[in-house]
Amino acid sequence: MLETVDLTKALTKEEYKKKAPPLREKLRRLQYECKDAEIPIVIVFEGWDASGKGGIISRLLERIDPRGFKVHPARPPTTEEEAKPFLWRHWVRLPQDGEIALFDRSWYGRVMIERVAKMVPKKVWRAAFEEISQFERQLAEDGAVIVKFFLHISKKEQRRRLKRLEKDKFESWRVTKWDWKHHKDYDKYVKAIEEMIAKTDAPRRSWTIVEATDGRFAEIKVFQTLVKGMEEALAWRKRRGTEIGRSKMAREAKKAAAAAKPAVKEKSNAGKSRPQQKIA
Repeated sequence: MLETVDLTKALTKEEYKKKAPPLREKLRRLQYECKDAEIPIVIVFEGWDASGKGGIISRLLERIDPRGFKVHPARPPTTEEEAKPFLWRHWVRLPQDGEIALFDRSWYGRVMIERVAKMVPKKVWRAAFEEISQFERQLAEDGAVIVKFFLHISKKEQRRRLKRLEKDKFESWRVTKWDWKHHKDYDKYVKAIEEMIAKTDAPRRSWTIVEATDGRFAEIKVFQTLVKGMEEALAWRKRRGTEIGRSKMAREAKKAAAAAKPAVKEKSNAGKSRPQQKIA
């Protein structure tokens, strides 16, 4: 699968300047349309170390209204989270209706890093495929937009980028021994990634492999895919006749019920005689 991806794809500066502005404007407009329609959007970024995820996420954030948009970077689970099902900590970070949540690394760590590094038994990461599929199926059926990206570069390109970062006195801190360990296990990760994509790719929650050797090409492909996902979600809502979000309908129904409820009249004590006190 990954070996067939054409990693030579690139855009010239002129092509990028022509494509980028209208895409950015469309993305900004679609964000507000999805907000009005109360459609939750889940964006997943996976990819090789040094594949350019951070740069694309930063440029995406420049074009999105920060209100109702949250980025969840990768981090180890807390002690409390380790005591719960592994998807729990991701469930609680899902977006509200009309909001966007971006996961920089995600629940797929279980079937990639934790699998290759043997952090969990085989039966655990094997079971995770079905758990993840059910999790995403529920989100999609509930009306969420799920857009999943895997940024792909070759082993040779990854090594070149890591070396370049190490030589930069301002960026060298970003390269750790774990980055080199992952690079050494590149071929093992290829096997895990291909199985991950094959087992969790489905309609309305499909994977997009991004050819990330050229940063301009990768950015445009991410923006185009996200725009397409948002447009399809809005069209799907209209086909179902549910242009209005469920949260708004719930608020309107609650308001209508309150207005229709008859007012409770206070009982008046007028005309009632007080009980006579006994005289000792």
